[in-house]
Amino acid sequence: MADRFPGGWLRQLPGWLERRWWRVLAVGLALGLLAALGQAPLNMWPATLLGFAGAYALLAAAPRPRKAALTGWAFGLGYFTLSLVWIVQPFLVDVERHGWMAPFALFLMAGGMALFWGGAFALAHWLSPDGCRGWLGFVVALGAAEALRGRIFTGFPWGGPGLAWIDAPISQWAALVGAFGLSVLTAGWAAGLWVAFVRRSLAGAGVLAITAVLALGGGAWLERQPVPERAEPVRLRLVQPNASQQQKWDPAWVGVFFDRALALSAAEAEVPPDLVIWPETSVPTLLGANPEVQAQVAAAAAPARVITGIRRLEGRRGYNSLVLFGPDGAAEQVYDKHHIVPFGEYMPLGDLLDRFGIHGLAAREGYGYSAGPGAALMELPGGLGRALPLICYEAIFPRDLRAAPGRADWILQLTNDAWFGTFSGPQQHLVQARFRAIEFGLPLARAANTGVSAVIDARGGLLATLPLGQDGKLDVDLPGALPATLYARFGDAPLGLVLALAGLGLIAMRMRKRR
Repeated sequence: MADRFPGGWLRQLPGWLERRWWRVLAVGLALGLLAALGQAPLNMWPATLLGFAGAYALLAAAPRPRKAALTGWAFGLGYFTLSLVWIVQPFLVDVERHGWMAPFALFLMAGGMALFWGGAFALAHWLSPDGCRGWLGFVVALGAAEALRGRIFTGFPWGGPGLAWIDAPISQWAALVGAFGLSVLTAGWAAGLWVAFVRRSLAGAGVLAITAVLALGGGAWLERQPVPERAEPVRLRLVQPNASQQQKWDPAWVGVFFDRALALSAAEAEVPPDLVIWPETSVPTLLGANPEVQAQVAAAAAPARVITGIRRLEGRRGYNSLVLFGPDGAAEQVYDKHHIVPFGEYMPLGDLLDRFGIHGLAAREGYGYSAGPGAALMELPGGLGRALPLICYEAIFPRDLRAAPGRADWILQLTNDAWFGTFSGPQQHLVQARFRAIEFGLPLARAANTGVSAVIDARGGLLATLPLGQDGKLDVDLPGALPATLYARFGDAPLGLVLALAGLGLIAMRMRKRR
């Protein structure tokens, strides 16, 4: 692999890395930390590009697939440690009981996610051992790893490299290729930057410059295109009670937060809202257990309807639900969260263990949530149209939105990001929601318990927000929708097919060389 580098320190890089394994680990870790600076709230996308370019340089210098795997794992460990640092926050809600687990949870999550990238780097090295097609192998392998990471064991696509582009015009191309496609583009540009630098190729630099200008210019043009207005104006009121997770279910505070939400719902406005939206699990009772509480919620928002998050029981199973209340507080429509969080909302294999008498982990014993039947649409009265409901974590899975039985008029997300602290977790969750709006060409309304509540237009723009750690209400007109995007119609399938064909081509070329 060393022969691809011109003289000087570049020629010595493979040997320098080969002599000490810890050098690969340290440099890869540092580059991963650099690349993660592109994630919210820092949003430094040039750092992401430079970090991936450096990681590709290490891959190109790796003498064997094993060293390439270590390089990729170290790079992923640094990247995911910083981008997923919020994962420690749930363990700090009750520090005395769970605080000791926080560093282990972060390392295990970051190290586990990094395994995908370690495998990708090893595959890229195997596909292009002589380096002449290294950039393509890198793109194919990293794309495959990201696709797998977003699906295996229910998937966890949080922190994808493409999310770093949210505030750049390039983000608009997600309407064609999704956030996943932008991750693939990031890998391609990063590898191309390094190849153009090492080979001092004017042609390569020219191709990179042209593609960057097209991506930026085309994205800027798309960003400036007007979003259609709704035929019938709809005024939304998002309620943010700001209940910290430590106090949310404290008997001394439950009534305080509930009364605050009632007051925010009943507050006067020049333009009365048509729909009041409360966050995830914001009603402090089970659905149907206390009709008086439900009637209070409906009365506070009257004459507008109310959608709120509430827990419910059906037999021995519990559900994390979103409910539309009628004028009398009766539940008119119910949506149950179907993509629930492993270890957070349910324990994997809990029902199986219940058969052996291990009841504490089983969802139907009341110690976790059960999954709802799947993606759905809510037909809302009063000209509110069809809403695609999402509860918290479901907003990070574009494939779940595509599974809905038809096209919605807008997307509705209820969430409680108080679990994730006040630094990166809630901000990154908001970025995910903005990308869903771009990918599907639909406006999105987001009610978050502690923030960030927001109304997002169909191009991912933030029309109005309530910041973290602040109680309040947000009265905003729901923006219009765009025609169904290419991504809404086909999802990741077209890009996945291209990557698969490119991978098969690389495999065929490698097999031919071995004969």
